[in-house]
Amino acid sequence: MSIFTALAIYMTIWWTVLFAVLPLGVTSHAEAGIDLGDGGDPGAPVEPKLKKKFITTTWISAILFAALWLTITFHLVSLPALPHNWG
Repeated sequence: MSIFTALAIYMTIWWTVLFAVLPLGVTSHAEAGIDLGDGGDPGAPVEPKLKKKFITTTWISAILFAALWLTITFHLVSLPALPHNWG
């Protein structure tokens, strides 16, 4: 696996994990009982904690990428050969 391929796979995993981690531990203004008045979305988070979520996303992605890299490197899963003719 080239470094470019590894980086592309890691970034794909990172973004997927980010979208899974974003809603965790979030309290909306409506759930907290805070009235925003006019112009505010009641579903907006009170404190999104983005720095903590980015750090969490990074280490979870690193663990998932390491598992994938080990699986590919040591041929733990053998994939069937792709067909040569697509037509």
